[in-house]
Amino acid sequence: MELVMNERFKRNGKKAFIFTVLALGLAVAAYAFLFLKHDPALVNLGERLLPASGKHPLGTDHLGRDVLTRLLLGSQLTVGHGLLALFAAVFIGVPFGLIAGFKGGVIDRIFMRVADAFLAFPDTIVAIVLSGLLGPGIENLLLAIVVVKWVNYARLVRSTVITERQKDYVTMTKINGLSSFRIMKKHLLPHIIGNVLVLASLDLGKIILLISSLSYIGLGAQPPAAEWGAMLNDARPYFQTNQSLMIYPGLAIMGVVFLTNILGDYFRDAFDVRKKVES
Repeated sequence: MELVMNERFKRNGKKAFIFTVLALGLAVAAYAFLFLKHDPALVNLGERLLPASGKHPLGTDHLGRDVLTRLLLGSQLTVGHGLLALFAAVFIGVPFGLIAGFKGGVIDRIFMRVADAFLAFPDTIVAIVLSGLLGPGIENLLLAIVVVKWVNYARLVRSTVITERQKDYVTMTKINGLSSFRIMKKHLLPHIIGNVLVLASLDLGKIILLISSLSYIGLGAQPPAAEWGAMLNDARPYFQTNQSLMIYPGLAIMGVVFLTNILGDYFRDAFDVRKKVES
């Protein structure tokens, strides 16, 4: 009994720590403007490349802009745009997967051909090509990411629905005269929420990395936007003399991705049916 209680305490403690850190991070991202004491776009060449001080806790960049201010604003741009792209991909992919998996037939075959075309190449390559064709800019980058990512959710939902629709309870709902929409909404949708949450929590870190990496090479956020990947690109010429300009946004990206991966692992364990049965 004591061992079980210890294990439960460790799991609950880990859960509380993860959600506390994520909640604080999201709060900072959402209300970063409350912490801004400097104009993140104000150029002041007289204060360029200053070390950390009371006025500038993390120093200034090559244009005299406060690094801490730009990091806080960057949390809105990088994490906020990552969440926006993720929600859009889920919003598009889940209905497509539900309809294709439940209806089958021609609709399912058309969907599979479209999905195969998207999955023939790595996500990053497709996103780079689409961003290059659409042109530099955060809006075009987000559109490219949504186009790349929605297929993963649609395929996941489709495979789950195909498994569930063959079960007796779905057959009984059809016999009772329920419409296809009500069957999908009331009986099938609850079975896919867990899987979608797991994939979304793991995917958020990948999307943030994609936004940062494409902004780093100039296909995402454009100057003077305080996006973490763009900040890395701005600081690259000064790495030999002022390494902190690249270290701070790099640590911010790494920390957010690390936390989202931990959250994904937690959701995966929480919705693992086999573990629930064994326990």
